Amino acid sequence: MATTPKALKPDLASLRIHDTKRTSSGSGKRWVWIVLALIVLVLIAAAASAFLNHKTEVQVANSAKPATGPAGVLNASGYITPRRRATIAAKITGRVTGVHFDEGTRVTEGQLLATLDDSDVRRALESAKADRDSSQAAIADYEVQLRNAEIQLRRAEQLQKEGVQTQEFLDNAHTSADSLRAKIVLAKQQVVAAEARIREQQQAVDNCTIRAPFAGIVVSKDAQVGEMVSPVSAGGGFTRTGIATIVDLHSNEIEVDVSESYIAKVRNDQGVNAVLDAYPDWTIPAKVRTVIPTADRQKATVKVRISFTAPDHVHLFDPAADPRILPDMGVKVTFLEETEKSKKNEAKSPAVALVPQKAIRQDSSSKYVFLVKDGVLERRAVTLGSERGSDVEILAGLQPDQAVVVAGPDSLRDGQAVQIKQ
Repeated sequence: MATTPKALKPDLASLRIHDTKRTSSGSGKRWVWIVLALIVLVLIAAAASAFLNHKTEVQVANSAKPATGPAGVLNASGYITPRRRATIAAKITGRVTGVHFDEGTRVTEGQLLATLDDSDVRRALESAKADRDSSQAAIADYEVQLRNAEIQLRRAEQLQKEGVQTQEFLDNAHTSADSLRAKIVLAKQQVVAAEARIREQQQAVDNCTIRAPFAGIVVSKDAQVGEMVSPVSAGGGFTRTGIATIVDLHSNEIEVDVSESYIAKVRNDQGVNAVLDAYPDWTIPAKVRTVIPTADRQKATVKVRISFTAPDHVHLFDPAADPRILPDMGVKVTFLEETEKSKKNEAKSPAVALVPQKAIRQDSSSKYVFLVKDGVLERRAVTLGSERGSDVEILAGLQPDQAVVVAGPDSLRDGQAVQIKQ
């Protein structure tokens, strides 16, 4: 007899979670969320602290005390350039046999610099002298023969008068004397021609010595003993065309390129302050010598030459007397305004300080600058004067030797903490 299967009853109690398990699991999850929340809060606090402690970087420059005298109206840069600069070359092609200088050697006018091989031209000179001596010896011989011919001519004339000799004999005597006179004239002309050849060959010998055309200093040594030199380029890279380069330090001047947009501010004899890049604390008085009357269409500039002489002719300066001034040195110049105009400006509104133009800021009400004091910005309203090149005069609101911001974001504000950019 088959048994009837027992019906399954649902056991809901088996699905119940014990209180101890429920409490332990919920507590662990809450701690995880609490830790994560704390970490997030710490990161937010660190980011906020870093943001609040970050200081904006700015560039500063010290306000300067305005220099007495004329104000600058234009700045430019250029180089020291000698007016007298020459590359010395030989007049003939030859081999160098001697070099009597080195870079930096100071030479006088006519000083021997180098010598070339003159053996060939000296042989030609000796040959010309021999031709002259031969012609002079022939003259002496013809003169002796002429004296004898004149004696015979006088005897023939006497005998012809006495009827002893014929007219033919007398004519032959005249012919002999005239022929000797012509030979003497020819020999003398040959002497003149020989002396001309001697002078020519002597010049060729002299051309084998190269001398300084003017006093100066050697800045380049371009040939060595044994090399070939020529006045024209020949022989590829094996023939030199120069011996040395000499500059006259007394002719040193400044050459600058001025934008044609500002050339109207430059005139002849205008005062200039020059500062060498190598010696930024040394100001040299100078003046405009000439404005070259042409423009460079590619660079849109006009060339200006400046001499080392103050416009009042009181501060005379010889560039050759100071060893610090060398050709091709970089130099910055400031063109000064007219003396009368400068005096009027000074009397009208004396400046108390100079700052770069890029330090000036402006809002709807005034112009101002930012001072940096102990790492904090201070807004200071200023009264501006005239421009002096890249600087501007401060008539009120600022004193010399104060740090002003020349570069920084537009969002700077009064009282903001900043960091000076090195």
